[in-house]
Amino acid sequence: MEKTRSTRTVERDGKVLNCGITTGTCAAAAAKAATTLLLLGIRLASVKVALPDGGGVDVPVVDLQLCDGEAMCAVIKDAGDDPDVTNGACIEAHVSASDAPGIAIEGGRGVGRVTLPGLDQPVGSAAINSTPRRMIAQAVGDVLARAGCDIGLRIVISVPGGEALAARTFNPRLGIVGGISILGTTGIVEPMSERALIDTIRLETRMRRTTGRQTILFTPGNYGRDYLMKSAAIPDRAVIRCANFIGEALDEANKQGFDDILLVGHLGKLVKLAGNMFNTHSRYGDMRMETLTAYAAMQCISAETARRMMSAATVDAALDVAAETVDVRSLMGALLEGIDRNIAARLGRPVQVMLFTNARGTLASTEGFKAAFERFLKEEETWYTLSAQAPARST
Repeated sequence: MEKTRSTRTVERDGKVLNCGITTGTCAAAAAKAATTLLLLGIRLASVKVALPDGGGVDVPVVDLQLCDGEAMCAVIKDAGDDPDVTNGACIEAHVSASDAPGIAIEGGRGVGRVTLPGLDQPVGSAAINSTPRRMIAQAVGDVLARAGCDIGLRIVISVPGGEALAARTFNPRLGIVGGISILGTTGIVEPMSERALIDTIRLETRMRRTTGRQTILFTPGNYGRDYLMKSAAIPDRAVIRCANFIGEALDEANKQGFDDILLVGHLGKLVKLAGNMFNTHSRYGDMRMETLTAYAAMQCISAETARRMMSAATVDAALDVAAETVDVRSLMGALLEGIDRNIAARLGRPVQVMLFTNARGTLASTEGFKAAFERFLKEEETWYTLSAQAPARST
């Protein structure tokens, strides 16, 4: 079956990459083609879908069927050069007349259901976000106008295999069950989009706050998650991974008004905060060895030790060199003071931070970390106990 290919491109690291289209655009295209078949009897090979920015995209459609007053059409999603788990997914639209006025948009098999507050759609609704809903309604409305009809329509969006795909997305963490989400704010998928990652971090942060919880714990990635799971038996669901976007994560948590914000990370990542680097991706700079060596210099290391630290292959190796002549606890304490100072300057409030390495374990933590961490653990235990006792919601 033919995939959709957007003609838009973006440049990343000097390479021209192809954009794809979102599941929302796929759903709108499938709904438009199915409605055209139902009302006009025309079997289209492709349809043009209007995008939120005023542009449009031509989308090939497949598997048109008309049976017992229901039309069906499918679109095969092409994510372009983006490593998207929904690439190649079949997005179906089933369209039928309805006695109720207007255009009703529902989720069928393979489309998730919202079970927690704080998302784009209310609890119990299909996980079809607002922008895709508007795009579907506009696309179907265009066909109604062309056909000169003023009837109610029922649009059911389905994704065969969507439940299996969803296991590889953020949906289980977000409380979306039974399938994938129909998403997209622009209708176009940009390869390796930083914005998409930041939006996901912000969404997880807002969702946690809407549940009434007052504590939140970030870690950049798998190292921190694994360390917490091993050292404190914290479940994966309790930790928000913020990747390189530590600044954006802390900003959102501060905006949402959490009482306690905790940050746990490997020294090799969080040392950059002491150098006031809140986006820790290497393309924005490194400065790990320079920062660690500068703080070690304040502990009176020799020039030779500084040279050896600067030439070390890893932060762990540089710390081993420093440990030959300075007290590691004192060095880490000074480093934490620098991190705390830079975070306070950015947020206007403290964040509780813990540093670790795999070889040395916990290196240091801010003065209030232990108490805040205990509040976090207690809140998690209470929340998930109450969630388990809550009656099941009808979907």
